[in-house]
Amino acid sequence: MNITQFIRQNVIDLKPYTPILPFEILSAQLGRQPSEIIKLDANENPYGASPLVAEWLAEAPYLHIYPDPESRELRAALADHTGLHLEHLMVGHGADELIDMVMRLVLDPGDSIINCPPTFGMYPFDAAINAANTINIPRLPDFSLDMVAICQQFEGNPNPPKLIFATSPNNPSGTLLNEVDLCRLLELPALIILDEAYIEFAGFEHSRFDWVTQHANLIVLRTFSKWAGLAGLRVGYGAFPLEIMAYLWKMKQPYNVNVAGQIAALASLKDKATLFDTVDKIITERERFFSVLQQLDWLTPYPSQTNFILCKVTGRDAPTVKQQLAEAGILIRHYNTPGLSDHIRISIGTPMQMARVIEQLNIT
Repeated sequence: MNITQFIRQNVIDLKPYTPILPFEILSAQLGRQPSEIIKLDANENPYGASPLVAEWLAEAPYLHIYPDPESRELRAALADHTGLHLEHLMVGHGADELIDMVMRLVLDPGDSIINCPPTFGMYPFDAAINAANTINIPRLPDFSLDMVAICQQFEGNPNPPKLIFATSPNNPSGTLLNEVDLCRLLELPALIILDEAYIEFAGFEHSRFDWVTQHANLIVLRTFSKWAGLAGLRVGYGAFPLEIMAYLWKMKQPYNVNVAGQIAALASLKDKATLFDTVDKIITERERFFSVLQQLDWLTPYPSQTNFILCKVTGRDAPTVKQQLAEAGILIRHYNTPGLSDHIRISIGTPMQMARVIEQLNIT
């Protein structure tokens, strides 16, 4: 029997997403103990979760009971945190789940999304799973959106793109979305998904989370993975116009965010003072590290509003730099993609970790 006869053709043709390898696998490959490795390749929080997370999880009485399908307690806490009424809020198993949910909600096979690389790789991946086309409109040299090219996709097009993905700050460039550009996007006949996964490192004054009450075609996503150190527990959330929320509730998996994830997110919101202190430490270290990178004549760092810094490698081979750092027990990111093949991205660790990175960069 040819089993592929049962598989959707778009899945057969799908190019798999390439995730970062698990920490223990990387440790084994490098022949080093995990404690000897500085992991700066996935923008994780080096300080980890709030101590309250472990305390609350250890005392959790109802791990054998299905979670609240509406995450009501967490959404109420998020309403206090964001200032947005909980009716606009939905929690997901990571923001990735919410991205996929929105695509399944609006995309028919053959529909299109607009993606603006370089950016987060899940947007075209989820589009392909949903049998949709991705229109890639590369960013301008300063990593801003090419608004002329985006708007052209809607001029005289009988089947215009349904979704436009924007990020602020953007990964991997670390740049904020221009507010004028966002307003121009919102004038287009498409749903705009604004990904604010790194907004805590830029400052909430740059957030447009509450704009969903004013714009029926805006969705804003956030995550607990970065600022709260919960990447391993997968908790994200989003702000949605009420009309869209009605349809999302109809299609959401009933128990999508598990009990542990909801508890961890609640503990994080309870201990925001501690977590935002670590955010401030990361920002301080980011600025210090940026000034050091500027002194290296073979690296050109880009200013960042996130917990990482993208650098252009000049006069050297970027993959070789990544490999040399890996051999020293330091893991960073290299992109084997058009426009970024000569770039590396370095997440911000603790001052001690970054001192080792600087030492190694000086001898690489």
